[in-house]
This record gives sequence, structure tokens and C-alpha cells, in this order.
Amino acid sequence: MIEVRHLSKTFRVAQKEPGLRGAIKGLFTRHYRNVLAVQDVSFSLKEGELVGFLGPNGAGKTTTLKMLSGLLHPTSGEASVMGHVPWKRERDFQRQFTMVMGQRTQLWWDLPAWDSFLLNKEIYEISDSQFKETVDELTHLLEIQDLLEVPVKK
Repeated sequence: MIEVRHLSKTFRVAQKEPGLRGAIKGLFTRHYRNVLAVQDVSFSLKEGELVGFLGPNGAGKTTTLKMLSGLLHPTSGEASVMGHVPWKRERDFQRQFTMVMGQRTQLWWDLPAWDSFLLNKEIYEISDSQFKETVDELTHLLEIQDLLEVPVKK
């Protein structure tokens, strides 16, 4: 289902010099450095396998997932997800998956996840029936029904 071989991603990042003088200089001359975000990642997953993708901040988890979803092109390596090369962004591929990435602005640290979900439901105008169906499905799948009323920080 998912095959990843020697996947790597390097970002080219502009280096900024400090202060006003550095900012003005940066308008005319830029120096870049390469930042290695993912290095030589290989793995395979079979249909139906449930895995966790864990690591410290800056380990490349999000970058890897973005490459596997087609949001980013890798610098090198190969990947096949459901028989598709993700970064080709084929419509048939894009129709087969959904990726939800939590951000600090989506889950409020001091509030229960349930309160954040309700707020996002209203912001994105999700119907009551679709909201209930999705929350029920995901909480059952992730076995977190008992955690919805617990503050996120816990």
C-alpha cells in the first residue's frame, strides 16, 4: 500500500543578517543554506496496518507526510502510495485519502479537544450529522472516546 525508498528532502533557506543593515542588504544580495529535513527514509506498510509516526520536533515527520500526500516534492528517493507517485498529484490518488494535521491553532491547549472540535465545526460550517458521523468514526478508530473532555495539555 505504501512503499518508501531513500526519501529525502532538503530545503534551500535564505540566511538573514541581523539588524536593519542586514535587512536592507538582504534586498540586494541573498545567501542561502541547505536545511536537511528528511534524510534517507525507507519503509513499507501493508493495507490495514495501523502505525504511529513518532519523533522529536524537527525530525521530519510532517515533511515526510507532506511528501507522501503530494504536497511536497522530495529532493530524492521514491514513494508509492496506493499505486501512485504522490507528487504527480493525480486526481484518482487525491480522491482516495484525507490528511488532517493538527496545528497549535486548531486545538487550544487549556480546553478539551471537544470544545476545539465544536468551534472548528462552526468555522468550517460542517453539518451536525456530518460532524457527529466523523467524530464518532475517528474517536472509535483512535480509541479516544474517553479523552474528548480532557484538556489537550493533559
